[in-house]
Amino acid sequence: MTTSQAILPGLTRTDTLPEALLQVEARDLAALMPGPTLFSFEGHDPRPLFVSVLLHGNEDTGWDAIRSVLRHYQSRRLPRSLMVFVGNIEAAAANMRTLPHQVDYNRAWPGTRYSDSAEAALMREVVEAVAACNPFASIDVHNNTGSNPHYGCVNRLDEPTLHLASLFSRVIVYFTEPVGVQSSALSEFCPAVTLECGKPGIAAGAEHAADLIRAALAMSAFPDHPVPDRDIDILQTYAILKVPADASFSFDGSEADFRFRDDLDHLNFSELTKGEVLGSLGGEGTRRLSLETQASAAVAGATHAPILGYEAGKIRLLERAIPAMLSLDPNAVRLDCLGYLMRRIDRSGRVHV
Repeated sequence: MTTSQAILPGLTRTDTLPEALLQVEARDLAALMPGPTLFSFEGHDPRPLFVSVLLHGNEDTGWDAIRSVLRHYQSRRLPRSLMVFVGNIEAAAANMRTLPHQVDYNRAWPGTRYSDSAEAALMREVVEAVAACNPFASIDVHNNTGSNPHYGCVNRLDEPTLHLASLFSRVIVYFTEPVGVQSSALSEFCPAVTLECGKPGIAAGAEHAADLIRAALAMSAFPDHPVPDRDIDILQTYAILKVPADASFSFDGSEADFRFRDDLDHLNFSELTKGEVLGSLGGEGTRRLSLETQASAAVAGATHAPILGYEAGKIRLLERAIPAMLSLDPNAVRLDCLGYLMRRIDRSGRVHV
């Protein structure tokens, strides 16, 4: 294949894909691509499916999934037009989520707190290009570092969005923070879902994401009927747990301000009861985790009561919760968070008691 492309400030746009790219692992893309690139491929239905991959450089499942899909359609016409944004290839070359000089590529979309950054300008350009094509749906593919099932994340609870997410998993996580994420920006124009495909480098995650992409390409429209309640389990994130930037932490019992249990990530998606111990305090025992609560959860019926307690040096939950993305990866904890706390809700957003 030959490449025909127009380079816009910060973004390369092209309607063809060099065959060599389909043979290349995510870490090697920077040697063959000029930078973040938006590919556009025509299909029978002109309304495109938009897919973003490698917004985090060390999460390669999305690239592996889209390679699988494009190989499948190499000798046939796509049933629907497809736009693919390949993001942080510079970080992928270093096998890092985000490089030190960068704004996180999945915190820089419209609505971001970093609106003056070069990354935010890039994402605005991508959104404008996709929105101009009247997108059918949007899929953003990610990995995580802890022990988690595959699940979909959404920013709206309308039926088309729930239909799209339920094609990937019956477990659907509704969230409003962090801001500046791809799915929130694209949900202004079409149903949008973020796929959490487990740890990177596992073929099953890429196959699962590719299955959803192929299914969305084959859809002519979203069903008119609601998704049956039995087919979905909706959870809402209501708090983000963070370690203060100047605090130390460990997972092996070694001395630190926070000494978390060594199986912390195995608590993900478990129904934890009041009193569950997440770890203990070290040092002088005076440090506290940063806990960011989400306003939308309070509107939906969450309380303002304390969520964590520190009696006798133990870090305990003071209420029932379902954690997600609890991680043992120090880099993930520093760059993003320790994890999220969730509650089960119905499709109207009301918390289950």
